Amino acid sequence: MTQSTGYAITALGHVAAFGERPLLIKEIADATGLPHPYLAKIVHTLARRGLVVTRRGVGGGVALARPAAAITLFDIAEALDDPLLEERCMLGAAVCSDERACPAHDFWREHRAAQIDFLRQRSLADVAAFELRQNGRGRA
Repeated sequence: MTQSTGYAITALGHVAAFGERPLLIKEIADATGLPHPYLAKIVHTLARRGLVVTRRGVGGGVALARPAAAITLFDIAEALDDPLLEERCMLGAAVCSDERACPAHDFWREHRAAQIDFLRQRSLADVAAFELRQNGRGRA
């Protein structure tokens, strides 16, 4: 996964741990150690893709567009066009298929599929539960 996808998962896991209350991007950045300007760009993309809602003004901030359990890590990777989701050769071969396989083809097909399955099976609720356990804010 790209750094952007990892940052997005971390940030949205933090938002999910706070439940319904919108959080300012600065609050999220400070709490997670993510760079504020880069996080703002990621949040903007996620808002355009319908995973978060943003509100300006008093009581504003970033909130999830749907329940944390309904947003998978795959959804986040897909929203950010993560290259892991593209069917492409691990070694960069122009033509790589079952019929004309590069030396890494079978390995990569299997491992890429396992990673995608993992992303589809995990939600932001899982990340939020981890955040709560790590920060001692509750039990999950």
